[in-house]
Amino acid sequence: MTGSVADGSVNAIVLAAGLSVRMGRPKLLLPWGDDSTIIREVCRTAAACTVSEVIVVTGADREAIESQLTNLPVRTVFNPHFATNEMISSLQAGLLAAGGNIDACLVILGDLPGLSREIIEKVLAAYRADLGRIVVPVYKDLSGHPVLFDRAFWPELARLEIGSAPRMVIEANRDDVYRLAIGNSAILRDIDTPDDYALVQQCNNCD
Repeated sequence: MTGSVADGSVNAIVLAAGLSVRMGRPKLLLPWGDDSTIIREVCRTAAACTVSEVIVVTGADREAIESQLTNLPVRTVFNPHFATNEMISSLQAGLLAAGGNIDACLVILGDLPGLSREIIEKVLAAYRADLGRIVVPVYKDLSGHPVLFDRAFWPELARLEIGSAPRMVIEANRDDVYRLAIGNSAILRDIDTPDDYALVQQCNNCD
């Protein structure tokens, strides 16, 4: 992981506070590959990218998730409102921790283990090339993750109430959005259910 980059410093915010209701057990702690778990794989990939810092927002299963991040260059922050099971409360906790010298945040779902460094770097490069102040990766016209928000939109994200979603800020600022074509469906393959987990493992190398 590098320090601040020359063309726009970005913090990655990994959302890892959810309750795993549909999985029925802590999904981020499920095995991934031969030697990892879902959350460790996501954070390991994020930390290998040209971001200033990786902030992992925890909530449910906090201690167990933190134990999976041993020896990774990440910082954890706790979302005290994790029991709402709302993404926006975790993102807001991450933004509060991001610091004042950061130009943008890259929002990464903690249950997206198929996400590659190459995909993340393409999103970062689109922002640094000034193609859009919000960058949304797209696979066959379907929007996925990670999504990048310039700091100018953080106040709007911070004002969103429980029950809202970051996509509301995207929809309200369409002229600032760059839809980045990605030729890999990994940007869509988050894991919510046992069937999702099985499918993502099967399809990890299918594109």
